[in-house]
Amino acid sequence: MKTKGSREEFNELIKDLLENDLVQEMKKYRQHYDVSTYDHCLNVAYLCYKFTRKHKSLDYKSMTRAAMLHDLYLYDWRNHVKQSFFQMHAFSHPKTALINARKVTKLNKKEEDIIKKHMWPLTIVPPRYRESYIITWYDKYSTLSETRQYYKNKRKQKKEAKKAQKEENKKK
Repeated sequence: MKTKGSREEFNELIKDLLENDLVQEMKKYRQHYDVSTYDHCLNVAYLCYKFTRKHKSLDYKSMTRAAMLHDLYLYDWRNHVKQSFFQMHAFSHPKTALINARKVTKLNKKEEDIIKKHMWPLTIVPPRYRESYIITWYDKYSTLSETRQYYKNKRKQKKEAKKAQKEENKKK
């Protein structure tokens, strides 16, 4: 049953986006370490949804949908060709994501602002809506969480490999 603020309601809000071929293509690209762009956007969208759903003065629908599309740039940013400083991925990808998002669905002004300015202050022009500020925070939070999890897993793997090596040495 779909209840207010539930995972089911969240999934229903973005169901059409998740079924879209361009959105599905985000699974091909790594965002941070071993997390795909798709999973990163899904995580940011859910965090934004949970936060904005609790605050009646915020537009949780626009927030959730835009957050799912905020990194819809569809290329490997590590190999991104740049001609100038402001064409670097950190500065240019919100505009690319917005262009692609418009191909996926009709966006309202708030959704456009959220996508276009999610990298603020790098986007220089400040966000127009509170939701646009919120995504900047949750995008960074998610990035830090993904980075932390990657290094935590690496440490665990290293520790397990060391333990296995010790066991192997004991057998000899």
